[in-house]
Amino acid sequence: MLRGALASLPLLVAVAAERPASGVPAALGAMLAGINDRPGGRRAAVARLGAPALAGGAGLLFGSLLAAAAGPGRSLLLLPLVFGVLGLAAGAVSSTGPVASACGTQVLVAAVIGAGMPSSDPGPVRALLFLAGAGWLLLIRLVLPSPGRRGTGPFRLDGEREAVAAVYEAVARLLLAAGGPGALGARSALSAALDRAQDALSGPWLRRHASSAAERRLRARYAAAFPLAEAATALAWAGVPLPDRVVEGPRRLADAVRAGGPCGALPAPARTDAGLRALDDALLGAAAVFDRPSGVIRRPHRTPGHISLPAGAVSAAGREYGLRVAVCCAASTFVAQWLHHTHWYWLPATTVFLVKPDLGPLASRVLCRAAGTVAGAAVFAVLVLLPAGGVLPAGAVVLCGALLPVATRHFAVQTAVVTVLVLSLVVLGGEPSATWGRVVESLLACATVLLVGHLPLPGRRGHRVRAALDAAVAAAHRYLGHVLDAPGDGTGRGELRRDAYRSLAAARTAIEVSAAELPAVARHSAGAEGVACAVERLVDTTTACAVQLDHRSAQLPASHAERLAAQLSDLDRARAAARLAVPAG
Repeated sequence: MLRGALASLPLLVAVAAERPASGVPAALGAMLAGINDRPGGRRAAVARLGAPALAGGAGLLFGSLLAAAAGPGRSLLLLPLVFGVLGLAAGAVSSTGPVASACGTQVLVAAVIGAGMPSSDPGPVRALLFLAGAGWLLLIRLVLPSPGRRGTGPFRLDGEREAVAAVYEAVARLLLAAGGPGALGARSALSAALDRAQDALSGPWLRRHASSAAERRLRARYAAAFPLAEAATALAWAGVPLPDRVVEGPRRLADAVRAGGPCGALPAPARTDAGLRALDDALLGAAAVFDRPSGVIRRPHRTPGHISLPAGAVSAAGREYGLRVAVCCAASTFVAQWLHHTHWYWLPATTVFLVKPDLGPLASRVLCRAAGTVAGAAVFAVLVLLPAGGVLPAGAVVLCGALLPVATRHFAVQTAVVTVLVLSLVVLGGEPSATWGRVVESLLACATVLLVGHLPLPGRRGHRVRAALDAAVAAAHRYLGHVLDAPGDGTGRGELRRDAYRSLAAARTAIEVSAAELPAVARHSAGAEGVACAVERLVDTTTACAVQLDHRSAQLPASHAERLAAQLSDLDRARAAARLAVPAG
């Protein structure tokens, strides 16, 4: 929230210099970067905020040049055609990952704004101002220390340390939940914590020589959590309750990560079975890593990277999403040009945000958008009645910038805050207030997206769910094959386990979004939940088998082998019942 408020400083400088219109592009850049600003590591924020900002700056420049080429009149052919083609490309790219999704959205939104929003500044200047606003937010994201920080390490690693500490806390919760009804949810929470830590540590290296030892130490502590996660998963799979004493070790490790110091002595579990022996060995290994002097920190083993979906499946999902973005953007641009509204660019810019599938189910986000826009417009209509002059819009921008990080937790609240912010920027840009015009444009955009989102486009629907399930099933088979063929390769096994659980989480997210759609869309992913459940059981059992093979000289126990064979059969039956073309890997 503090960063969001400070992000409006370039706009306030422009207002103080009596050039508020020049501050509007900077405020737009800061606003879009603020939407992408999330809790986590500073290094990961460089790509998460910087790449979309560069894409937005390029889009704003392109839109400005396009407006100059199209002229001041209506364009019922050129602009819809260009934005449709751009939407097709941006939508296809957006399906490859969250950063790519933000890049595709910002380049398209900024291009529409550049073509429609009047400005006295030339296109290159507007693009530079946009980048300055986003760059200012990124700068304060990197240099401001986290509030309430603990420990003596470099503050720039606070987000990474908290993410790694959360992994050890999640291990403790999973051990505590073993043998109870919450074990499955605790295992999913552990997988999510590992994903967040992996993302936090995946950013570019900053100040490589100044604090490389601290970075290597943190990566080593993150790698030390993998064997603990494996042992905890195997113990939870066994379904036997564990004594409370076993959670003390992971919790002390979490405290040591946050404080940046050693962990000291850890309570050891009884080595009565393979799972507890694996847990004890993992605690011993972690203690050795945590208590190693800083001067002899060795480079940790390579941590797993992100998942790559099968190229063919991704292209199908990208084509489906890109085609819908193209139709939405082209149709809304045509309607806006035909109506000849002063703020015509609002309509296609709104459809770009609404059509994004990673913001939730289509019907839900349309309703949230409509409600949020009406609420935000009503608030702004009250604000403009106050006798505060030009100070009020600038103050509203500062307040909305501070509220934006909290508002992103719910799409309707985010829409309300962004509506007030955008209407304030319109006034600061020298244009007349258009409170209810904003409501009309948003409702038209909602109707457009709702219609296009349910059009029977060529080809089979549900590519996004099938692509995610393709990756989950293939990753599960790779993991199982490696465990059975090379049981002693702990490093390779850990990477494949991370890929399996991460792809499973991505598949579940896609399934949940699809299942919450209207029946016309939801029916295309019928049966997908059964496949995901079968994959989850298979991956958990594979982890338990890996622990058994790691701590036994004999072959896999018959009970484990039988359960593994049964779950492979369950997966085949689930795939057949769902009638999804999921490769076996």
